[in-house]
Amino acid sequence: MKKTRTRFAPSPTGYMHIGNLRTALFEYLIAKHDGGDFILRIEDTDQERQVEGAVDVIYDTMKTCGLNWDEGPDIGGEHGPYIQSERLPMYKGYAEELVKLGGAHYCFCSEEEIEAQRKEAESLGISFKFNDPCKHLSKEEIQEKLDAKEPYVIRQTINEVGETSFDDMVYGHIEFDGDLLDEQILIKSDGFPTYNFANIIDDHQMEISHVVRGNEYLSSTPKYNLIYDAYGWQRPTYVHVPPVMKDEHHKLSKRNGDASFQDLVKKGYLPEAIINYIALLGWAPETEQEIYTMDELIKVFNIERISKSPAIFDIDKLTWMNGMYLRNMDEETYFETVRPYLEEGIHSDIDLKEVAKIIQPRIDRLDQIVESVDFFDTLVDYDLEMYRHKKMKTTKEIALKSLKAVYEALSTFDNWADQQAVHDVLLALPAQLEMKNGQVLWPVRTALTGKQFTPGGAIEIAHILGKEESLRRIQIGIDRLEQALSEPAE
Repeated sequence: MKKTRTRFAPSPTGYMHIGNLRTALFEYLIAKHDGGDFILRIEDTDQERQVEGAVDVIYDTMKTCGLNWDEGPDIGGEHGPYIQSERLPMYKGYAEELVKLGGAHYCFCSEEEIEAQRKEAESLGISFKFNDPCKHLSKEEIQEKLDAKEPYVIRQTINEVGETSFDDMVYGHIEFDGDLLDEQILIKSDGFPTYNFANIIDDHQMEISHVVRGNEYLSSTPKYNLIYDAYGWQRPTYVHVPPVMKDEHHKLSKRNGDASFQDLVKKGYLPEAIINYIALLGWAPETEQEIYTMDELIKVFNIERISKSPAIFDIDKLTWMNGMYLRNMDEETYFETVRPYLEEGIHSDIDLKEVAKIIQPRIDRLDQIVESVDFFDTLVDYDLEMYRHKKMKTTKEIALKSLKAVYEALSTFDNWADQQAVHDVLLALPAQLEMKNGQVLWPVRTALTGKQFTPGGAIEIAHILGKEESLRRIQIGIDRLEQALSEPAE
């Protein structure tokens, strides 16, 4: 049985789009599930669209995501070179061979001649398909034009194909009217191959067994098959995958401001969470399990579970999954992951490991950290209306009474290093004051943080801030409430 070999062949035109990354992931999983090889090939023949540094982006993204290739430009292999521009000399030879086999022909038509046919088709209200008169040139006429150095392209030759068909692993048996196929250009006038032709030659030479690509290529596949057949080559196994959509009507697109992999990482998503999530876009496991390691994905992935329907990218679902990854990290790994963000948000001398503990159950994205912990450094001037809380049943008057009692209890308390002891002191007060817990703890949390939403409650925050700073902030709250309540109502 032929060894499974898949390839990811991106163009170095910028960031890694989520749809591209998902294709790379599916190709990787198909290969590794079968114990096969995953090849990286850089398709850089479209020099005009090439972006400087984009090849490094491809390398970095793939390595960061754990999509390690077995053959590629940086590590070599038996089927190189793996950069398309370094393979240029051979494509012309393959095209000339295809001419001899009857699968292609020289076309000397000018753009004006092609445009004239297009306008005629429009005037007749029919779809345009170029009818190339050069197909009927004799060998002598062709040689004469070549000798005269007339500019030309090499086009595919498609003659009365009739009904044609192929099998796809996702979409099943597909039949197509071959007479509708247009004769695509294989070699451009500058001698460069078109993307479609170079792809076929490279896939054959690299012994690619499974071609995985977007379903927009389904209609082009019959043309590819004619070229495979003309050479007498075995067709690959086709796996056409549905698109990743922004919503029911729009594809994900960087041009429309949709996030690339790099954007998502900057927003605080973990690469392993992104990979886990996009594995489930258009593919369904046999169980209800949603969180997978890469090794687990390799084990359970099978092509039969790829959907025919478009997959909608749900940022909320990704955020939930990212939060699950963060919460499931062991304490040390989590601390090292969040440390840079904590150091950016906190400059005062407090125990960052303690802060990491209280934010772990509450943070879904890493970029939420700085804003959520900045109060540890500085207590900003906050709105006293925050002391009113309907659910906690607090008012400014209740808050003032609570803060005074808390200040008195904590000022004589010295075992601050023991969080449980701080907890016991504060939790004893509601009963003494004949109040509910929230009526005491909400005002304390507000006074300590100046925020409506915080990672951690009043007890945890007081423990981390320490006695002196906690009492200072509570006193500020008392002073401000007393001043506000002493002023006559407007």
